Amino acid sequence: MLLSVPALAAATDLKVSEVVLEPCPADDLGTQPELARPSGASCWALRGVVLNPGTKPVMDTDVFGLILDASGEPVLPNRTRVGSIGDVPPGRSSFALRLAVPAGTPGPLGTRSVKARGFSAPVRTRAGVDDELLPLEEALGASDALSAQ
Repeated sequence: MLLSVPALAAATDLKVSEVVLEPCPADDLGTQPELARPSGASCWALRGVVLNPGTKPVMDTDVFGLILDASGEPVLPNRTRVGSIGDVPPGRSSFALRLAVPAGTPGPLGTRSVKARGFSAPVRTRAGVDDELLPLEEALGASDALSAQ
């Protein structure tokens, strides 16, 4: 089934600042210790602040950017969309995303060109009011991530 953006849903670019990329806490449910899975992935948390200068929420917002290793090479080649932060209310809002980075990637990791883009109307199927957050979303504070600061 092909989904299309409603004709009235205009794309909106949002400014992202205060970007931090750090290893997930050891007790995080998404962490995959390298000793247990040497060829697996390690968990990193991308956190920051997104600014919606408008007066209405921006919906179905995605975060884009480059994740770089210590030598400045892309860690996730051919992938600039790093995740979705849902709806962004007017003003400043914090966000957090979990990233799976190939184990053994030389650190420290960095970021470049982090930005966000959303829409003036929903473009994805909406979760119901009674739907719960996934445990991974709760663990990173996603339930509070989009509350205005």
